[in-house]
Amino acid sequence: MRRWGNLLLCVGFGLLAAGCPKGKPDFTQGKKAEALQDYDAAFNFYQKAAKADPYNASYKIKLNRARFEASELHVKRGVELRNQGNLPGAASEFQRAQAIDPGSPIADQELRKTVEVIAEKNRAADAAAEPPSDSNEQPLASMPPEIKPLSRAPINYKASSDAKVVFDTIGKLAGLTVVYDPDFPARRITVDLVNVTLEQALEIVSLESKAFVKPVTENIIFVIPDQPQKRRDYEEQVVKTFYISNTIQPQDLTEIVTGLRQLLDLKRIQQLNSQNAIIVRDTPDKLLLAEKMIHDIDKAKPEVVVQVEVLEARTDRLRDLGILPGQTATIAINPNNTTTSSSSSTSTTSNSGINLGQLRHLNSTDYVVTLPSLTANAVLTDTNTKIIQNPEVRSVDGQTAKLKIGDRIPIATGSFSSGIGIAGGTAGGINPLVNTQFTYQDVGVNIDLTPRVHPNREVSMKLKVEVSAHTNDVSIGGITQPVISQRVIEHDIRLKEGEVSILGGLIQRTDSKTLEGWPGLAKLPLLGYLFSHNKTDHQEDEVLIVLTPRIVRMPEWTKANLRPLYSGSETNVQVKRENEIHAPAPPPVQQPPANQNTGAPNAAPVPATAPTAAAPATGKAPGAAAKLRFEPPSLSLKAGQTATIGVVIENVNDLFSIPLLLQYNPAVISVEEVRHGGFLSGGTQEIAIVHQPFKDKGQSIISATRGPNTPGVSGSGTLIGIVIKGLAPGSSNLSIVQVNAKDSQQNLIPLITSEATVQVQP
Repeated sequence: MRRWGNLLLCVGFGLLAAGCPKGKPDFTQGKKAEALQDYDAAFNFYQKAAKADPYNASYKIKLNRARFEASELHVKRGVELRNQGNLPGAASEFQRAQAIDPGSPIADQELRKTVEVIAEKNRAADAAAEPPSDSNEQPLASMPPEIKPLSRAPINYKASSDAKVVFDTIGKLAGLTVVYDPDFPARRITVDLVNVTLEQALEIVSLESKAFVKPVTENIIFVIPDQPQKRRDYEEQVVKTFYISNTIQPQDLTEIVTGLRQLLDLKRIQQLNSQNAIIVRDTPDKLLLAEKMIHDIDKAKPEVVVQVEVLEARTDRLRDLGILPGQTATIAINPNNTTTSSSSSTSTTSNSGINLGQLRHLNSTDYVVTLPSLTANAVLTDTNTKIIQNPEVRSVDGQTAKLKIGDRIPIATGSFSSGIGIAGGTAGGINPLVNTQFTYQDVGVNIDLTPRVHPNREVSMKLKVEVSAHTNDVSIGGITQPVISQRVIEHDIRLKEGEVSILGGLIQRTDSKTLEGWPGLAKLPLLGYLFSHNKTDHQEDEVLIVLTPRIVRMPEWTKANLRPLYSGSETNVQVKRENEIHAPAPPPVQQPPANQNTGAPNAAPVPATAPTAAAPATGKAPGAAAKLRFEPPSLSLKAGQTATIGVVIENVNDLFSIPLLLQYNPAVISVEEVRHGGFLSGGTQEIAIVHQPFKDKGQSIISATRGPNTPGVSGSGTLIGIVIKGLAPGSSNLSIVQVNAKDSQQNLIPLITSEATVQVQP
């Protein structure tokens, strides 16, 4: 018998274990951890429970909620650590949040932002540790063309002359060729340029002469009158396609196009909704501004998850206690007066009425008394009802999200119309016709939410929360209609991320007490319970609505997005580089000797106010300075005859490249060819010689450069040979207006130049 008992006990335990869901202990532990807001532990327990029973919907719901809460908790900790300056700790927290919820965009975004800050600090530290660079080159623009002068030396120039003369002088100082529009008028201007760059000088002169400059090539500029028609004729335009990544609706793309058109006065701009792209054709400056603006506003819209908790607690208590005695008694007269009749088959007995004579003979047996009854009540009823709804709504910034949880209840609506029919069998009567229609109303929890996420991680919400329920039914016009109770909250609020807001709490309490009994006796102490009946009914109904916003995505604004950008004037939209608006820093070098000649055309002596563009010295003694001269210093030839004059360099050290600008009288001679001189090649290396003549201006730009990754040459020798042709009788000075020699480290080499005289005989 004992053996059978043990067997039954084991079978019972086995059936009990089989009836329990798998993973129940882990699920219970997870609920306890979640109640303590230990979301990491809750996530681990729920994950184990979900693995044990992967088809359990309750486990999966709790797991997803714990995953979201745990990830948000680590993101919040990471932001706090980053604000405290602990970047590695913040990155670790964001990585932990990413590991818990790989689909969390806010964790990925904050991690990338933190990594960028760490990388920027590392780059700043590396840049501080590196020695300063000697390179003065500025980054080139992507929009051609761009001026590349032979010299970037600061310009100092003061003159009062015709605008063309001023432009020509600035061009010669920088090694540029200046050409003019046929409609460019003669206008006398006064300029006083002190330590300015080439771009600043051209801009100042353009403003005074009411002109604008257009680069034709890297060393040729075109001066044009500043007129609307001339700008339309000569300003170059570029076509570019911008692909937008974060627009959701075609309206978003239209807003971007409208903003660009109004701000930059773009006339040729087209949006492509199918490709989510914008095509713009305009000047390079406007395209650069449009690109910057599109890059600034093409950000992913913020997203927010709003947790809504609707709590309703209802309590009903009923107390019914006491004895309720009867309150009425009945006395009836029933005298014993009967009449009997008989027949062969039946016998009938009946009471007859009482006559007045019989009233004298009534006794106690002729009265019937009905006594009242007693009712004893002892009822105790407690009812507790709890309704908890906890939906989550996720919405994009500025977009309305709707959530409806509950039922759709039909409500009858009637429309009355009269018709002609048959009434009472005769035609022409009026028959009322009622057409009943039904509409459906959403009953339950209905949420309409429009969030707006602010940069300081606060959330503004335009909110409508409706909690309704079907309470009972009433009959209206013979049609049963539902009675719907509702609690509606509709307002605008602003909350911090994670801040809990109680939108509305409605507490309804009803107490009723009923006393029934005999007057006087019902209120006697203790004895009153024998002669009275007490009934107490207590009802409480409380509704609470709680909102908690959590940001899951923020726009990635960078310093470049917040940086303003120079955009020119209203009529002339343009961009500028930083080096174009700052004065050039003069190099700490010595001035060339006084006998250096930087003469103007025709070898005229340079006045004291003329700009000096000679290369600065590097600290050598004047006697050891390198020289650049012509050999022979004077040359005589006949018209139509050609001759070669050499350019000789002396006492140079580590010469690598030497560009120079040659000036002569184009009416007397012309430069036909430039030949190798042998010194720069060192006898073994190939050198590159570039010759660009401008015979109508009497100028030639000549550049000689050694091969890459080769050292410079030192000493004295012939650099190049210049082939000159006589054109007409006369005399012309041959001078080097500008020179920009550099060594193998790209440092400037100071040179002292001289002139040659060419005499052309008839």
